[in-house]
Amino acid sequence: MASVMAQTSSEQVTSGPVWRKRTTRQELALWLGWLVLIAFFIFCWQVMTKTTIWAFVYDAPRQALDIGSRMFPPRWEYLPNLLEPLWDTIAIATLGTLLALFMAVPVAFLAARNTTPSTRFVRPVALLIIVSSRSINSLIWALLLVAIIGPGVMAGIVAIAFRSIGFVSKLLYEAIEEIDAVQVEAVSATGASKAQIMDYAVVPQILPAFAGITVFRWDINIRESTVLGLVGAGGLGLRLQESLNVLAWPQVTLIFILILITVLVSEWVSAKVRHAII
Repeated sequence: MASVMAQTSSEQVTSGPVWRKRTTRQELALWLGWLVLIAFFIFCWQVMTKTTIWAFVYDAPRQALDIGSRMFPPRWEYLPNLLEPLWDTIAIATLGTLLALFMAVPVAFLAARNTTPSTRFVRPVALLIIVSSRSINSLIWALLLVAIIGPGVMAGIVAIAFRSIGFVSKLLYEAIEEIDAVQVEAVSATGASKAQIMDYAVVPQILPAFAGITVFRWDINIRESTVLGLVGAGGLGLRLQESLNVLAWPQVTLIFILILITVLVSEWVSAKVRHAII
């Protein structure tokens, strides 16, 4: 009798619902997703390798070793010729960042829901400006501006500024939307005007975020400005392009070292400033 009851209870346990991580439909969808992903990868690989000359690919390690052997030692006596381009690079990043701030701050206030004059008309225009700025790389801006303004530092400054508007505006308008509404209501209750509300309730809350965004973007612009010279926008990139054109590999190595030092210093300055702010 006991054995019969044990067998019955075991049958009840085994005949109950079995836990599964996914349903049959989810399993099929997962396998279909993997199949589509693999097919897409194969298609991309075929497109990528369609015009690839595999003889060059197989010879790449030997070429890399050959060029690497000619890049050392760096040509240190070329360093005085890089001081002015280095200053141009820093100036492009700094002035481009400042110019971007003048344009990005109003755009951010127009894009934030709690400060825009109109969520139906003004805010979409501000968001369009932000998206347009962020969707075009600084090199593309530099190519266009070199054709319009001409080669030189000015094209690099404007290219950095146009690229930075979207970055600064997006982060800043998100910070504006996250401010404490209680402080705004408290200032409003005193009968303050809109300008006074902005001055005493909104701006003090976003100043730390604004300072951090500014320094972070300046740090990014230092790195971007080093390569703008490749398209004629001045800075170290212009000297790099000249050295590459004449296959002066020791000069290329020196420029790489100088770019690395510049980026490391900007990273250190950016980290110190952000730490002091936060």
